[in-house]
Amino acid sequence: MTKTFAINAGSSSLKFQLFEMPAETVIAKGLVERIGIGDSIFKIEYGDDQEFKTVEDIADHGRAVEILFEKLKEFKIIEDLEEITGVGHRVVAGGEFFKDSTVVTEDVIKKVEELAEFAPLHNPAEALVMREFQKRLPNAHMVAVFDTSFHTTMPAVNYLYSLPYEYYEKFGARRYGAHGTSHRYVSRRAAEIVGKPIEELKIITCHLGNGGSITAVDGGKSIDTSMGFTPLAGITMGTRTGDIDASLIPFLMDKLNITDVNEMINIFNKQSGLLGISGVSSDMRDVEIAAYEGNERAQLALEIFDNRVQKYIGQYIAAMNGVDVIVFTAGIGENSKEERENILKGITWFGIELDPERNDTRKEAIISADNSKVTVINIPTNEEVEIARDVERLK
Repeated sequence: MTKTFAINAGSSSLKFQLFEMPAETVIAKGLVERIGIGDSIFKIEYGDDQEFKTVEDIADHGRAVEILFEKLKEFKIIEDLEEITGVGHRVVAGGEFFKDSTVVTEDVIKKVEELAEFAPLHNPAEALVMREFQKRLPNAHMVAVFDTSFHTTMPAVNYLYSLPYEYYEKFGARRYGAHGTSHRYVSRRAAEIVGKPIEELKIITCHLGNGGSITAVDGGKSIDTSMGFTPLAGITMGTRTGDIDASLIPFLMDKLNITDVNEMINIFNKQSGLLGISGVSSDMRDVEIAAYEGNERAQLALEIFDNRVQKYIGQYIAAMNGVDVIVFTAGIGENSKEERENILKGITWFGIELDPERNDTRKEAIISADNSKVTVINIPTNEEVEIARDVERLK
């Protein structure tokens, strides 16, 4: 048995799980929030439902990693750092360079830093955390797991924009997608649940959270996905617009007297989506409550969200010339039976029949009726275990 870390560094956060492998037993898990913001929160769960939480100022990711290792020793989760033999790091943007997870080297870290132009809030933090773990675990086997790598199987007809081709050749202007580790995990798990080789299945995976994306998985490979050059594209999200007409950018900049395009993009990323339409919240739970209480804008936000998901499911049924399985996952997908029902009731023409009793769950379950022509499954995502598996695979 060995111990393997799965690390997910965000712009101001650090999530972690420590596994005993290959049993995939979770030894400890937790997160650090508000890094560099003030009143940072460090939380760790371990042992027999033991938990520790503290609030203090954590200036940067380096200090966050330092506290993590201090607590691992203090709570006797590990006795010696040499017990940790593997570390998997989630990286948002791998561009066209990384078509699979890869062993971390100095060149890999430098390339992750170079790719920061595709994920400026995430890649720099992820590179920094890799270096911090290298300092403390110089003998551990480290692997970078890229959000984009699952989508590198997309054909050019799906990843290219209808721009001058030289923009792709010179600048890498194309669709990259995101949430690839989640889409990979739930599509493989779906094949196991239905008991068929994934190579024989056409699967649509719906990762619906504060950020959301839909992916067409044909024969185990991503052939199309809703997010684009950045995670701004695709369906309506918590605070993101999803797909828009690019001409809205100069139009709104003129109307709002905005001169910096980044300010406009910030509005699209952080003030739009469910929040912008409803005026209530970016959290689906809050929007659902407001709609139930009669807030018309909140109800409209729900309808727009459902509509955009339905459209992508329909697109991908056409792209694959059929579908065998539809998967719901992530915060909204896993937990909102109402949203799953509302989305599916608009696409029953394809022979999709939901079982209301089966749908009343937040756990892994087939939620479609026995007579449904398409199997619908609720699968809580587990990106961390997928990351840990890649560490084992690449040893």
